[in-house]
Amino acid sequence: MSIHVKNNIHWVGQRDWEVRDFHGTEYKTHKGTSYNSYLIREGKNVLIDTVDHKFSREFVQNLAAEIDLASIDYVVINHAEEDHAGALTELMARIPGTPIYCTHNAIDSITGHHHHPEWNFQPVKTGDSLDIGNGKQLVFIETPMLHWPDSMMTYMTEDAVLFSNDAFGQHYCDEHLFNDEVDQTELMEQCQRYYANILTPFSPLVTAKIKEVLGFNLPVSMVATSHGIVWREDPTQIILKYLEWADHYQEDRITLFYDSMSNNTRMMADAIAQGIHEVDPGVAVKIYNVARHDKNEILTQVFRSKGILVGSSTMNNVMMPKVAGMLEEITGLRFRNKRASAFGSYGWTGGAVDRIQTRLMDAGFDISLSLKAKWRPDGSALALCREHGRQLARQWALHPLEAPRPITTTQAAVTPAPVIAKAPQAAPAAAEWDDDQPMLCTVCQWVYDPALGEPDQLVAPGTPWAQVPDSFLCPGCGIGKEVFEPCAVEACV
Repeated sequence: MSIHVKNNIHWVGQRDWEVRDFHGTEYKTHKGTSYNSYLIREGKNVLIDTVDHKFSREFVQNLAAEIDLASIDYVVINHAEEDHAGALTELMARIPGTPIYCTHNAIDSITGHHHHPEWNFQPVKTGDSLDIGNGKQLVFIETPMLHWPDSMMTYMTEDAVLFSNDAFGQHYCDEHLFNDEVDQTELMEQCQRYYANILTPFSPLVTAKIKEVLGFNLPVSMVATSHGIVWREDPTQIILKYLEWADHYQEDRITLFYDSMSNNTRMMADAIAQGIHEVDPGVAVKIYNVARHDKNEILTQVFRSKGILVGSSTMNNVMMPKVAGMLEEITGLRFRNKRASAFGSYGWTGGAVDRIQTRLMDAGFDISLSLKAKWRPDGSALALCREHGRQLARQWALHPLEAPRPITTTQAAVTPAPVIAKAPQAAPAAAEWDDDQPMLCTVCQWVYDPALGEPDQLVAPGTPWAQVPDSFLCPGCGIGKEVFEPCAVEACV
């Protein structure tokens, strides 16, 4: 089945209502997806992209019902991933000598996937064009790292259609093909989810490439994506959205996510969120348990947020594994212009919070003070969690807030001392230990010996702890001075 796109352009792709995992299992496609392939019939017949490899036979059969395969003059592959070029082996077995237009990098990718170096590859670069008859041309625009090194877009003159590859698309399946035919809220949610989870790390390249394409001053009547819908009504709206999302995007939103062994950290998350809302009712606050929620939804919320709070119970002196995995993904996505803070409960030691705080710092977040609670937080501890939320709401506010109400002397006097601590804490004053006393990392048990120093960080032998720079990081776990404690020489031997 084909769908008319414009003039002599038809969609000959494949809808996939059932797919729920993409890129292995890293991206959840709850709305399915489509693999968009386009057939152009002008003076020359051109096929742009194929479909996912699991639909290879069906695709070629449907294409053969639409056109005599032997009459296809050119195949254009904008991207060599299997969801774009997966049906090439089945197709090229029927039309083996047909030229394949793609980037130089795509030749390596296609050959690596299909193992047919004998195919008739025609490498192209930005500005190259292909005459397809009737006064029309295909113009190629390389888009490396959006999101693979082999990626490119193809622009069709006269009809002013941009075949945009992965850019401006979404994993979204619908019987309708065009943007003006589908639910607009659902569509933009899927567009943002797609950008947040796939294209965020390449935001600087997105901005540069869009400006380069706009610099060609080419009219755009349609944006024909590789996944999801075709933009025909106000097609530049999604291009402008990409420019907005690529520019250190944030909304007045705070996201908390955590994992908890005994619900103690969950209680902290609830109380912190309450405190944020009390001070700034206008801010959107969302809470997620990483063990139970869709991680792509969490990452989309992080993308939208001005700040995040990451919580974990301490297990084996480290954070919970699912929190660690989420932080690894966040680091890879390279979010910018966002604040962050760690929190969590612990029993014997609070290493998880310290590690989260360090990981957030490494990921490029602007770090605020973190929070620990020992054992199950009681009323007093939860009150401090709410106050912590209030403080963060004020620090992270994007607009003026009402001044906080002062605490009366009577209120202060009756508040019991909670079993809760702010972390990381400042290193103890020098008077608390002798110059030659070793210092123990409470997270990984590495020992700083003043007699030896730490040459790898330019700390000379004989340097007492008080003179070790504040930038010092534990060689064992990478956490700063705040997690070190004095220890007896005998205990540290």
